[in-house]
Amino acid sequence: MSIQKQLGKRIQELRKIRGLSQEKLAEKIDIAINTMSNIERGNAFMTSVTLEKIVDILNVTPRELFTFEKEVNKQDLYKYIMLKIKFLKNDTNKLSIIKKFLDAIS
Repeated sequence: MSIQKQLGKRIQELRKIRGLSQEKLAEKIDIAINTMSNIERGNAFMTSVTLEKIVDILNVTPRELFTFEKEVNKQDLYKYIMLKIKFLKNDTNKLSIIKKFLDAIS
């Protein structure tokens, strides 16, 4: 996989962990949604100014942004899990499944 595609995938991963939609991130860094989509798919690269804005908005270091391993730090993992659970608060069936899972691993 090319660096461009890996970087796009990493941006998408960090954006989701931070609970941002593609539209919201594009708005915050002042680019078109189509451009953001192309960056995340690895079909377009960005200017250094856009790259700096992404680093700033996602609150990561350039090194973290260009770390393509699957490892996610504990804080980001916790934020991601809590964000997903937040969306399930009205779904009793899915919450029951999560409870059973948590009971099983505790």
